[in-house]
Amino acid sequence: MKFALILGVFLAAYFVPIQHPRVQTAVMDMLVMLQDYAQKHVLFCLVPAFFIAGAIGVFISQSSVMKYLGPKANKILSYGVASVSGTILAVCSCTVLPLFAGIYTRGAGLGPATAFLYSGPAINALAIILTARVLGFQMGLARALGAIVFSLVIGVLMSAIFRKEESERAAEAEAAFDGMDDDEARPLWQTASYIGTMVLILIFAAWAKPAEQSGLWWSVYQIHWYIVIPLLAILGLMLWRWFNREEIGEWMNATWGFTAQIMPLLFAGVLMAGFLLGMPGTDNGIIPNSWIAQLVGGNSLKANFFASIVGAFMYFATLTEVPIIQGLLGSGMGKGPALALLLAGPALSLPNMLVIRSVLGNKKTVVFVLLVVVMATLTGLVYGTFAG
Repeated sequence: MKFALILGVFLAAYFVPIQHPRVQTAVMDMLVMLQDYAQKHVLFCLVPAFFIAGAIGVFISQSSVMKYLGPKANKILSYGVASVSGTILAVCSCTVLPLFAGIYTRGAGLGPATAFLYSGPAINALAIILTARVLGFQMGLARALGAIVFSLVIGVLMSAIFRKEESERAAEAEAAFDGMDDDEARPLWQTASYIGTMVLILIFAAWAKPAEQSGLWWSVYQIHWYIVIPLLAILGLMLWRWFNREEIGEWMNATWGFTAQIMPLLFAGVLMAGFLLGMPGTDNGIIPNSWIAQLVGGNSLKANFFASIVGAFMYFATLTEVPIIQGLLGSGMGKGPALALLLAGPALSLPNMLVIRSVLGNKKTVVFVLLVVVMATLTGLVYGTFAG
């Protein structure tokens, strides 16, 4: 792996025509995209998510995760919670990764965990509302229904495909914790309050500025820091009253573990996405936007498949997919491919895939990505046929 990386960097440095204007704009957009990502998503999205993941890993017992989200948990409960989580956590595909890694490493079943992984960014209530307002009610409704069904179907299929491996994993987890005390270290209401407070901090700290300066979302945006600051004070009080120094140290170590595992891969993926495709809304990447628009016109199987592939690999900051698709529709993009991109894009990205691979391994990551792409393609094809 290291040799391949070194070889790839060498070949790029040797052969890439640095003086070509297209390459220079792509490099500049690559750096601008990384800066934009760091400014808009790291402090108020990823950092709270890493702390939540660390808390899940330290303070939620293995038995609790196995009970509600494990392979033997009630399927209706586990998949129901996982599939609608995005309406509560308005996060992007990168921010959901630490949360996914936290519950999966604590013993959550592959099915519920991957349903959560997809639903977290895909069923974003604000994004769906924006889709309906900008792209039409029909497109917004199709996106909402498609995302909920996707999360359930993907979770069930992942669990079925890797049933044998998941059974072995569940048996190992049960054996490792056999005979241990299943009680929580502290009352459940304290753990729930502590993690719930951090979730609220994540939601309001990352509250995006709406395009229209009116309505409920704008009102919340105007006061979101007045909500976050008291929540931080409450969190500090909880830590002071309920936790000792050793527990806080374990929490910090777990948080850093997730950060060290995920952050470098995210940065590498953002750089690569910026170089290939440019900043969202620009035509500065190595791959011209005109090529993409030409390939996603109409409602052919090829157009829907290509839209799904582009959506799967391109990085979309939360809510940016809507104006991008609005522009592509104006350039001749079909309604079917537009929905396919909406269903594949927010839930996947190249940075996202790199991190998922580090948690699930190559085989499960490939299957997860293929399921998203295939389902987005077929859904776009059906929708485009009826929507005209």
